Amino acid sequence: MANTQPAELPATELLAAYAAGTLSPVEACEAVLQRIDDHDPALNAYCLVDPDTALHAARESEDRWHRGQPAGRLDGVPTSIKDIFLTRGWPTLRGSRTVDAAGPWNEDAPAVGNLRRENSVLLGKTTMPELAWKAVTDSPRHGTTRNPWNTARTAGGSSGGAAAAVATGMGPLALGTDGGGSVRIPASFCGIATIKPTYGRIPLYPASPFGTLSHAGPMTTTITDAALMLDVLAQPDVRDWSALPAPTGSYIDHLGGGVAGLRIAVSTDLGFTTHVDPQITRAITRAARTFSDLGAHVDQADPDITDPIEDFHVLWFAGAAKATQHLTDAQRELLDPGLADICRQGLTYTAQDYLEATNTRMTLGQRMGAFQQTYDLLLTPTVGIPPFQADRESPTEGDRWTTWTPFTYPFNMTQQPAASIPCGHTDDGLPIGLQIIAPRHADALVLRAAHAYEQTHPWPRTTTPRQN
Repeated sequence: MANTQPAELPATELLAAYAAGTLSPVEACEAVLQRIDDHDPALNAYCLVDPDTALHAARESEDRWHRGQPAGRLDGVPTSIKDIFLTRGWPTLRGSRTVDAAGPWNEDAPAVGNLRRENSVLLGKTTMPELAWKAVTDSPRHGTTRNPWNTARTAGGSSGGAAAAVATGMGPLALGTDGGGSVRIPASFCGIATIKPTYGRIPLYPASPFGTLSHAGPMTTTITDAALMLDVLAQPDVRDWSALPAPTGSYIDHLGGGVAGLRIAVSTDLGFTTHVDPQITRAITRAARTFSDLGAHVDQADPDITDPIEDFHVLWFAGAAKATQHLTDAQRELLDPGLADICRQGLTYTAQDYLEATNTRMTLGQRMGAFQQTYDLLLTPTVGIPPFQADRESPTEGDRWTTWTPFTYPFNMTQQPAASIPCGHTDDGLPIGLQIIAPRHADALVLRAAHAYEQTHPWPRTTTPRQN
């Protein structure tokens, strides 16, 4: 897919162009900043943009490339940071009016530090719902992020700003988080690629109040870029007690090999949900046929699980209560009303409730482990419905976001790696996401399968915001 627009090039092609001398990091940075000027007013993907800092970093990168001495695997690649990650020199407001912008802000989160060490060009911070509590992106502090394929619709969340930025060429790489689907849901709604890796693969600091549900993940236009970014992010940090050791190899070096001979299950409802649009069912079925055509053994099969929504609520709502326990009564009045609701609910749970939810989580993990003794991979929709109206938590008034995300939060509970990649569009042109799930620690297998699909069904890398 040849493309001469610098803002539409993936990171791997930018790096190749820098090496060939056909494009400079400054030119790429300027093109991306122009995209932000052109498109972000309609989308609200960024809550902070720092062009002076980005251009300074780009000039330093350009000098290194001209001297033939690039320093880092992402040297000169424009990258955005979700506003939940501590970032030295920039406020981390988390979409909340309760956070004091004055700081001090003198520390990088592990993932941000890894990006900085590889000399990526940091552009700014992307928008998120308050404290990342829901699967759409709007907050009292920063307003609503809109879907670039139809600005009347939601971009999803909680990494909605990151997804909208990548989908429109406002930075080829974005760093997001996922506690119940928060990289995969907006990736599906905005038509980009992502992976929620195995828990602990990307270190987190400070520790999330949502505990071991929360993962970090790369958000990109191609799976190759996702693998490259994961190579950078997957380095342990002593500040995260639960971080995994460094990978023994490179994810980007293991993308080849295809899916021939793999045992793959496809489930369009996980055996328990009825909230699946027929257009999405058809798209997932077509995608499954592609894997069969590529030599995989594909069966229709549901894992032996039931919907863990109530237990997820115990874990999630208790985490929200923990995240806000330090607030005064006056500060609580400033919270997103939905967040305030789940915080109150979280305070009603007992230690026994939390332990029961944890037991359900362990049982779910055991059942998925047994299921994946038979199947190497599980294919599902990422989201069972198309993007709906912006400024709503759910398409149905009064429902929590978990009612329409049954395909994502179970795999935060099990800590398994799960990717989302585009696999088609609805009749009115909105993206559909395919979720690919593997056993814990099989991140490379997820990326390999996603790459195999991407090679046969390449998708548009960027779009221009549309009003329908």
